[in-house]
Amino acid sequence: MVVYHTRSSYIHQVRHSLTPILRFSMTLVSNDPSWWPFINSYQIFGYFTVAASVGVIYDWALTFGQEVELFWSQRWSPMTVLYLSIRYVGLGYVVLKMMINVPTISISDSVSRIMYDTLESTNEVVDVMLGVIMVARLHAMYRRSRKVLVFLVVIFLAIRIANAVMAAISMMYITVEEVVLSGTYGCNVNYGEDPILLYTITWILAIGFEVLALCLAVWIAVKHFRELRQHSTRCIIQDGFTVLMKTHVSYFASFFAGSCFYVGYFSPTLSANPNSLETQVYLGFAQIFQFAQLFVLGPRLILSVREYHAEHLAGPDTATATTSITFQECVHVSTSTSSSV
Repeated sequence: MVVYHTRSSYIHQVRHSLTPILRFSMTLVSNDPSWWPFINSYQIFGYFTVAASVGVIYDWALTFGQEVELFWSQRWSPMTVLYLSIRYVGLGYVVLKMMINVPTISISDSVSRIMYDTLESTNEVVDVMLGVIMVARLHAMYRRSRKVLVFLVVIFLAIRIANAVMAAISMMYITVEEVVLSGTYGCNVNYGEDPILLYTITWILAIGFEVLALCLAVWIAVKHFRELRQHSTRCIIQDGFTVLMKTHVSYFASFFAGSCFYVGYFSPTLSANPNSLETQVYLGFAQIFQFAQLFVLGPRLILSVREYHAEHLAGPDTATATTSITFQECVHVSTSTSSSV
């Protein structure tokens, strides 16, 4: 089954221009050759989906040994639960995505709707979990500042609640139906006109939070690095902050690239012809960035911290200690204390 993304005015125009078209229940059936360019373009999008999904599975296989050593074999903590949840929910997500984009699988309208709702809900849940990780990292970097924590939690909750409400409203306008075009099975997702603005707002709000998080992380990192010049014996802090900043910047870069792609998709130029080859290639790259951000770089926000402790601090007990939600590498700069945050 291949997913077709359309707007109501566009799909009705296409339907009226093509013959013969048969309707069985809610299924659109057509053997008209005029559909072939659309079928080919969506098959190309399917290739992007498979490539992105294989990348996620490969990254999981590549880090599975570290996962067993640093998570399964250690005392569990909230960060352990978040890491494993994102990792394995992500695996289920990409498998479902690949199934949806196999053109030989027939799926009814009701099942198509359930699968679509499941994927959208998974996106929201994983975004929330990644937001919690980001808040925890910043809270640790700011030495467990209560003011910073309250500020981040209020901003995060306001954005997530607004996004959840707008996503729920948008879902009310979306229709999903099975289509059979020249023997290939697909799922037509019709967004209509009203949800476009809501989707754009949700992406803009998400970008705003990530930009804020990046600015806060850069500011405190620069402050620490300046202070390190006066406390050269505490080079371990520089290493810890370097790990945090590298993973944060790479995560933000992937998120920002994917967000810009998706926001740009709702422009009149692209959304007016969603079935074109160019648009599908455009969405394919957007999907690669999204998968990398959610299911590769997202888990590595935690994995990199565990790796750092295992490599630079002594013994397995240290690895166990890193299950703390406050990420122990964020320690005080002052030479008068050696306690971790």
